[in-house]
Parts: sequence; structure tokens; C-alpha cells
Amino acid sequence: MRIAFATQDQQRVDAHFGWAKHLAVYEITPEGYGFVQDHGFGDDLAEDGNEDKLAPKLEAIKDCAIVYVAAIGGSAAARVVASSIHPVKVSAPEPILDILDRLQGVLRGTPPPWLRKALMKDQPRTVDFDSDDEVKP
Repeated sequence: MRIAFATQDQQRVDAHFGWAKHLAVYEITPEGYGFVQDHGFGDDLAEDGNEDKLAPKLEAIKDCAIVYVAAIGGSAAARVVASSIHPVKVSAPEPILDILDRLQGVLRGTPPPWLRKALMKDQPRTVDFDSDDEVKP
């Protein structure tokens, strides 16, 4: 599963989604995690009220299941969720590696429902119309 982090310093989740200079992407499994790519954005994307700044950011994280942010506006949150990405707000700047360590521990156990749903992103689902339950392929 891929996770994105809104960051100014590429070390901590310390940025508002729309104003983030970087979106750092990591791949995580219960066995480990690794850096995938840093998407850098210019200062022109920091202008408040500029909805066009969201399009390149959404494109950059389209294959991510979760994005960690310091803050996110309502419009951006709606667009992130519509892209099947779960936004997670941190209450204070937090090191990316600490979040990854914690998340990896959760993946080894029993993830909460929202995380199980995020893990299923981009996996095909089939529905048995004779039952109320979803059936995995």
C-alpha cells in the first residue's frame, strides 16, 4: 500500500495539503516500508484559494491509499476522498518515519475498518447478489 505525506521539510508531516511543497510517497507492508518518490511543488501552488493547485497534487498521489496532512481544506478533502484516498490529519508536526513505524505495527495486527478499506484500494471487488456480503475474487 502506498502512503503520501504532506511535508515542507521532507522529514515530518508539517504541511497543509494545498500548501505542501512536497508530497513524499512511501510503500508499506506489514514486513517493512520504503521511500518511493518525492513530488515537489513550486511556490506558485501555495496561493490560497487557487483550486488549480490541487489537480497536480491529486495526480501525484492517485495510487496512494492514505495521505497524512497537518491540515486540509474542505474542498480539498472532498476531492481527496472522491479519489478514494483517506486523508489523516496529524495534530502536531510528526516525523514521517514514526508514523510509518506505528502504521506498520497496526498492519501486523488487526487494522481498524478504515485502514482495511484503504488496504483494499484498487483491488477488484465482486458482489454476490444472492447475499448481502461482498465476495473477494
